[in-house]
Amino acid sequence: MAEITLKGLAHSYEKTPTHAADYAIRQMDHVWHQGGAYALLGPSGCGKSTLLNIISGLLEPSEGDVLFDGQRVNELPPEERNIAQVFQFPVIYDTMTVFDNLAFPLRNMNTPEHRVKPKVLEVADILDLTPLLKRKAKNLTADEKQKVSMGRGLVRDDVTAILFDEPLTVIDPQLKWKLRRKLKEIHERFNITMIYVTHDQLEASTFADKIAVMYEGQVVQFGTPRELFERPAHTFVGYFIGSPGMNFLAVEYQGGQVMFGSQPLPVSAPLKHAIASANASNIKLGIRPEFITISSHQTTEGIPIEVTSLQDLGTYSLLTFRLNGQSFKARLPEGHPPVGETAFAHFNNAHVALYIDEYRVEAEHE
Repeated sequence: MAEITLKGLAHSYEKTPTHAADYAIRQMDHVWHQGGAYALLGPSGCGKSTLLNIISGLLEPSEGDVLFDGQRVNELPPEERNIAQVFQFPVIYDTMTVFDNLAFPLRNMNTPEHRVKPKVLEVADILDLTPLLKRKAKNLTADEKQKVSMGRGLVRDDVTAILFDEPLTVIDPQLKWKLRRKLKEIHERFNITMIYVTHDQLEASTFADKIAVMYEGQVVQFGTPRELFERPAHTFVGYFIGSPGMNFLAVEYQGGQVMFGSQPLPVSAPLKHAIASANASNIKLGIRPEFITISSHQTTEGIPIEVTSLQDLGTYSLLTFRLNGQSFKARLPEGHPPVGETAFAHFNNAHVALYIDEYRVEAEHE
């Protein structure tokens, strides 16, 4: 088992990087604790796969250290790190049987044959591959091939961590849920450190106990799925997590009021004080669609809005509205009274978050 520590880690594909934008991975410190189930979540190009390849040894970092249980491994090749990596596309031998594919890593380590068969049968049983053991790999479906690829990592007793690089990309959507659950079961059974790279928040939250959200080469928040949803530490996390994501309003303090363009916003006294005293020009308020109340009638703190669309999604409706020329979303519960083209929005102050220079700043009422 391994605790994986990234210390002052940074990486650039440029020979002489001079700006932050030259780095695929910006300087970071991070710890993956032994036995944890983690997800590395973010959009394409944010540095997820680069970071995973640095951990596995396929790539040597430009700066900083990778430590396994406190030992520096920067120069160690992948085969000496006792790590298994499962890629987007299955890495298996098509001309071999499923049994021989699973047995290959053990035989490659000169494992005695009397120990090979029991281990292969154990892993095959876990992955529901037992009926396929005599079949040639080239005759398998995409999801079966990926399970064989996963099994090749699990079959070794010396594996300290398994890294998954978007392993369900080629899998039929109907089978993805089953495989995610299977991975969860495997983790619970073997207690191996697992890091799962994905751009899909559902995959991340289904598999992982904790999620590292990456944005522009940095981990901008590391937390449970609930923490990421309820208290996003960065505007990108608020936008990326949730369906739809968090609404953001760029505000400023003018004449004793918090203004969104020409629209004054009724905010709590602590929030108003925090905005008034902020030494920054990039100030945003964030609120999730779930915490916006829509009414057809004016209320004390109601903000006049223009309704542009209403989408019935069964158990709830998604309302799109415009305020000061910008589009926002509100989530209405099932059975909500009809709403006309003109309505009023009320923001639940307990769920309004303040962001200065894109990072969350706590106010007293929070």
